[in-house]
Amino acid sequence: MLEPWRTGKVISIENVGDAVKRFFIQIPEVDVFNFKPGQFVTLDLPIHEKKNKRWRSYSIASHPDGTNVIELIIVLLEGGLGTTYLFNEVSVGSELTLRGPQGVFTLPQEIDKDLYFICTGTGIAPFRSMAHYIREHNIPHKNIHLIFGCRLLCDALYGEELKALEKELPGFIYTPTFSREPVTVENIKRGYVHDVYEEILKDDKPPAHFYLCGWKRMIDEAKQRIIALGYDRHDIHLELYG
Repeated sequence: MLEPWRTGKVISIENVGDAVKRFFIQIPEVDVFNFKPGQFVTLDLPIHEKKNKRWRSYSIASHPDGTNVIELIIVLLEGGLGTTYLFNEVSVGSELTLRGPQGVFTLPQEIDKDLYFICTGTGIAPFRSMAHYIREHNIPHKNIHLIFGCRLLCDALYGEELKALEKELPGFIYTPTFSREPVTVENIKRGYVHDVYEEILKDDKPPAHFYLCGWKRMIDEAKQRIIALGYDRHDIHLELYG
């Protein structure tokens, strides 16, 4: 059953670099906005006459905390009607029509295998939600690898926060990797997300769930490589952006 459309109010906006913003949205008509980590909301934006061309979906970047406020992290897409509207027309106090939560890209009922969260860009949103939820509720789990790919060090969304989470959540390993960071910067991993999980799994291949979130090209390549490592396609869960 679909959730009803509701009115959300933007209560805060934070700029993250030149092309990414964090939107904090309150849903006043409910006391608590209940959702599962990994789910998304759909915004109905006034950018087209046809309904289905106005809808844009974004993963919830915050974890369920018993309030009616959620966070979305959104990148400005060149030529994108939805993100252009959000970046140029929406400010603190603006109202947005939204529906949710939606989606089945969620944690297994029992975390009895290692988790590999593999993402690029704002695809980190559902995994930030999941990791904090596991810590907050002290959920039993195996190892959790969050492998995040971006171009430059300055693009590492929630970087310091996730480094700190390594100390707070046992078995949580955060590995950012940078495809275009100059070689003059020391002590960082360069390359793509595929290099990271293949290196971890080159000798030992324990049972695992693979969660993939990002653009289609990355997800398609990751699926092929993970299956080539000997895992089954049913071990792979994905959320496609774009």
